[in-house]
Amino acid sequence: MERSLINMCNSASVLFCTAILTIVFTFYILNYPRTITVQEYSQTNIVTRHYENVSRSCNLFKGQWIPDMRDTLYTNFSCTTIPYRRNCFFHGRKDEDFLHWRWKPEQCEIPRFSSKTFLSIVQGKTMAFVGDSLARNQMDSLLCLLSTEETPKEVYKDAEDRSMTWEFPKHNFTLMALWSQFLVSATETMFNGSATGSFDLHLDKVDRNWSEKLPFIDYAIFSDVQWFFRQHYLYEGSNLIGCILCQVPNMTDLGLNFAIKRAFQAAFKQINECKSCKNIFTVLRTFSPSHFENGTWNTGGGCNRTQPVKIEDVIGRDSNWELRKIQVEEIETATEKGEYLGNRFEILDITEIMGMRPDGHPGLYGGNTWMTGYSDCIHWCLPGPIDVWNELLLEMIKRQTYSLN
Repeated sequence: MERSLINMCNSASVLFCTAILTIVFTFYILNYPRTITVQEYSQTNIVTRHYENVSRSCNLFKGQWIPDMRDTLYTNFSCTTIPYRRNCFFHGRKDEDFLHWRWKPEQCEIPRFSSKTFLSIVQGKTMAFVGDSLARNQMDSLLCLLSTEETPKEVYKDAEDRSMTWEFPKHNFTLMALWSQFLVSATETMFNGSATGSFDLHLDKVDRNWSEKLPFIDYAIFSDVQWFFRQHYLYEGSNLIGCILCQVPNMTDLGLNFAIKRAFQAAFKQINECKSCKNIFTVLRTFSPSHFENGTWNTGGGCNRTQPVKIEDVIGRDSNWELRKIQVEEIETATEKGEYLGNRFEILDITEIMGMRPDGHPGLYGGNTWMTGYSDCIHWCLPGPIDVWNELLLEMIKRQTYSLN
């Protein structure tokens, strides 16, 4: 074909030759096999451009909180999905100092959360936050952040307002909160027909509320611990093997750490053994510290600070670091097994970061009508320092996406 075109050009006018070549070139471009779609090219460019701002060698979780006087990305007025009990300003909180800090890693800067970037990366995907009310707390933060780009649509909510599903139709993105206090199967014990607040935990069986949805999930963010801080009975198979935080004659108290270790072990094993699952990007969000001072939640303890504390006041505090250690050990074990299966496991390590933020809890401004007079020093105000969890999550997803391109 090239030789015939040359012969034509030799025997025809320059104008005619140019016209013929233009037609052939245009046909070639329009019909040439495309190796990357416009969407993929756009997504790759967005990820690469933002990723360049963060070195892969930078430890996102070592740093300090520094002042930041910029407005928050959303407010309790602009985001209409903030749960009643996390809407601190609605319940009378006056100080805003706790909003004006940003997390600064030691060796790099991380960009401010970009809802446009986040939604571009997760387009066509499903993300689930699996765990207790703090997992829901993070999902609600992300919901508010993403709503600055697209208004989400609620498509499911259970009767207790615990598990729910939201969709972002323009980006074909699904966001879920899957309620699971222990990650493993649990049945509340009853006494004279009344709930006791104590559970039978089956350490070798994962909670079906989340496990049945695994085949549809691309990103899974796990977090759990708070519900373990009470008396429970531990089972393997149908055998009672012991308890935690109990004083029962002829029964072994196996300890809080034992139960937490086994629960995360079972959860990550389920992911690696799921035959019908996609290559799931699994994130473990480490233990989120509470900040009760001058007592516990039911003995007058509160959290009235309005500014962060120094790292020196956090390191080694209480049992936070032991609980974090257990979680990290289990995610590292799961990583080794998942590497050959295409599953990726990462740690969203916020224990130290949030240990410095006693100022970010609802305290007495959580609308706890059923617990009047008690402070909530476990959950986090929206907006508030919890938003950094999703800022860091975005950086982790960008690193993962960039490494695949």
